[in-house]
Amino acid sequence: MSKIAEFFKRSSSSSSSSHSRHHRSRGGPTPQEAIHKLRETEEMLTKKQDYLERRIDQEIAIAKKNGTKNKRVALQALKRKKRFEQQLTQIDGTLSTIEFQREALENSHTNTEVLKNMGFASKALKQVHESLDINKIDDMMDDITEQQDVAKEISEAISRPFGETYDEDELLAELEELEQEELEDSMKTMGGLPSVPSAALPSTRPSQRHRMRESYKKRAEEDDDVRMLASWAT
Repeated sequence: MSKIAEFFKRSSSSSSSSHSRHHRSRGGPTPQEAIHKLRETEEMLTKKQDYLERRIDQEIAIAKKNGTKNKRVALQALKRKKRFEQQLTQIDGTLSTIEFQREALENSHTNTEVLKNMGFASKALKQVHESLDINKIDDMMDDITEQQDVAKEISEAISRPFGETYDEDELLAELEELEQEELEDSMKTMGGLPSVPSAALPSTRPSQRHRMRESYKKRAEEDDDVRMLASWAT
């Protein structure tokens, strides 16, 4: 008999321990569950508000109807109206508290999701950076710069003219000599330049110089006479 009692005792203790472990593993409600429960409570309290407002209107109608006929019934209706108004005020406060709590849960849930996504993005970015080596990037940029320099040198080599290069000053000097030779040859074919007389030119005699001065003087006097006649005519 003792063995049977011990067996049931062990089975009950094991079932209770497994139930407690299951309860602990379940944990508290999630933010979504809590928000859903709060919304259900808000809907229930809103319906209760509508009911209380209708009852208040009914009690006011009863009080008006029996105000002069049956004061006891009218007073009882007003007392019930006061109780309904107190309940309505309490529900208004409760709804404000529930609404504040629900908004806080929604904001915390949103912030949690945002932080979760930001952490996910941070891990992805870290993984990308781990696959990159800054030294390899520097080497790659050096290679790109070197290849650009090589491409520039190739372009300059391709655009450089083929053949020998000549000094432009020497070519101009040679062209000037050829032009001088051509000028001399043309002068020779024309008979050359006229010879310059070796004897001195005869100087003007004194009598000739005197006649020239007299001629200039006479011309000046004639010009004066013409100007005088012109002034008289005007």
